[in-house]
Amino acid sequence: MHKRSMVITAVVFAAFSSVYVVAGSPLALVTFGVQVAFVRRRSWWLLAVQAVAAYGSVLVFDTSVGILGFVGGSLLLTRLWPLAVAVAGSAALLGPVDPVISMVLISLLVYGLTTMVDRIEQVNAARLSLAMTAAAEERLRIAAELNQGLGEALTTIAAGARSGAPDVETARRSLADARAAAAGYRAMSLAPELTTAKAMLVAAGITADVRMSHAEPLGPAGALLAAVLREAVTEIVRRRSATACLIETVAEGATVRLRVSNDGARTADDEGLLDLRPQVEAAGGTLTVGITADARMVVEATLPGTRPPVQPSSDAPLSMALLAAVLAGFSVKALLLADSLWPLPFLLVIVFMQLRSVEGRHMAALSIMAVLTFAPLPLFGQAWLGVAGFLTGPILLAFPWAVALPVTAVVVAIVTVVGTSLGLPVPLTVNYAISTIVTGLVVYGLVRLAQLARELRESRDGLARAAVVEERLRAARDLHDLLGHTLAAILLKSELARRVEPARARKELDDVLTMTERAMEDLRTVSGEHGKLSLGAEAESARSVLAAAGIEVSLELGHSALGQEVETTLGAVLREAVTNVLRHSSARHCSITTAEGDGVVRLSVRNDGARASKGRHGSAGIGNLTTRLAALDGRLSVSQEDGWFELTATAPTLAWTPAPA
Repeated sequence: MHKRSMVITAVVFAAFSSVYVVAGSPLALVTFGVQVAFVRRRSWWLLAVQAVAAYGSVLVFDTSVGILGFVGGSLLLTRLWPLAVAVAGSAALLGPVDPVISMVLISLLVYGLTTMVDRIEQVNAARLSLAMTAAAEERLRIAAELNQGLGEALTTIAAGARSGAPDVETARRSLADARAAAAGYRAMSLAPELTTAKAMLVAAGITADVRMSHAEPLGPAGALLAAVLREAVTEIVRRRSATACLIETVAEGATVRLRVSNDGARTADDEGLLDLRPQVEAAGGTLTVGITADARMVVEATLPGTRPPVQPSSDAPLSMALLAAVLAGFSVKALLLADSLWPLPFLLVIVFMQLRSVEGRHMAALSIMAVLTFAPLPLFGQAWLGVAGFLTGPILLAFPWAVALPVTAVVVAIVTVVGTSLGLPVPLTVNYAISTIVTGLVVYGLVRLAQLARELRESRDGLARAAVVEERLRAARDLHDLLGHTLAAILLKSELARRVEPARARKELDDVLTMTERAMEDLRTVSGEHGKLSLGAEAESARSVLAAAGIEVSLELGHSALGQEVETTLGAVLREAVTNVLRHSSARHCSITTAEGDGVVRLSVRNDGARASKGRHGSAGIGNLTTRLAALDGRLSVSQEDGWFELTATAPTLAWTPAPA
């Protein structure tokens, strides 16, 4: 998306430069090239070259002073921004009012477009870090929640085991709480249920098509929709009369709709689904079961969703302010050329409609603007020719390129024909035709960059929400697979200890103590409090985070049992490596491998899309890890070649105590 913003900006700059190139200034090409380079790199020598080229164009080739707007805009982007006023003053001394207005407009556009490109790049660079931060915050929230409930319960169970009084009720309540928490975390997301539903249908020989179009997490609505989905799919599988099933989720305003349809309809009666209707209605939703005209059974549930708050963006106001300035500037130029205020009412209507209807396909507004563009030409003549540019911008925004380009060409052709019929000189007619394209591209560029920034922010927020959902699902899996199993064993041993003779009861209570310690460790794993890290678990977490960012991951773990310090240190190395992949590259592929031999374990993380950076090797994170590895007689190395970055860590396989299995 950042590349698209750069292309749009370069096209707008090229359009402005073309006016001066056509006017006979080859130095305008230098000015354009330097301006594009200045967007990526704020260098003083570039600014100096641009100033020489722009002023040389004015003084040597007698070019319009409007070209000095590139210098003014570049200055506005630096600490020397007050000098932009001096550039505008020199333009006023060297040229008439009309090109001076053009100079000011170009300065504002250079500043505004470059600023929006910078913001887009900043959002793009921060979106993955934000996702990791959101996941970390959710991990802390889960840890606090679980430690307050299950942590205190495990402490009570351990105390009872030590005193010889098995606390069966606390063990039973803890198991129920763990299962409820797992269900609660899982209920926030409908995605796992959709995956399970598809697997059930495929296993039953039913063709399944799943189309998910909602944003997660869903909140309480997720649990109810999951229940409806489970019941609907279970009924389809039980009847064994369907050959195809379509499952759809759609976010509509503040609601989420689930629709399950299949071709095996017999009757619309389904007691299980009808039992869910009161729950759905109590939550403010609807649940319907019916048969369509083409004999398909359809189950549809609609519930209020939890839409994330929309964060205000500063890009749209900046874009609209610049657009208003451009429209005002061009309007003033038209009034100066007309030497009359009669065109003012028409211009005000056009400006108002531009600002109100600039986004989307507003056919009525476009039709009115088209009439206002061409109808006044017989009244105002040459002074009204420049208004055609106000029409090409909305056309470029409203239609696909295949339609917009021919329509724009027609508008430019009309301007050319009118200019010729008015007896204008050929160079002036050509200038009006080019200006029509330039104005349209300016309007398009300002609005489109604001749209790109908004889309990227939405993508960033969506990625953060996905990271939160993934963290909840991880906690739900660990609660079920790790802590749930241990708590069930604790409950069994506690009940057994209460029923057997004292000698055997003591042995069972000793087992309860051991299991309680293991449950505490499991709880730390579930809540993400990894005082001791597992390299395997970190690798799976890395795969999940990278995959959520759209990066293809190759994971090959070839190590066996490692010392606890080695396991923890390599886990921390992997975390830092993944952070670097997300923050310092535009990776599409990443490989994570471990290998073991001659008493040494080797961890390698390799990714493409590496950006040139002199400071990456010496970052604080990598520096800390180098020190930690050195304490284990290990080492850390990084290399970069042909756009690929590789981080390699080696350490002895056994140091200090072995990691628990």
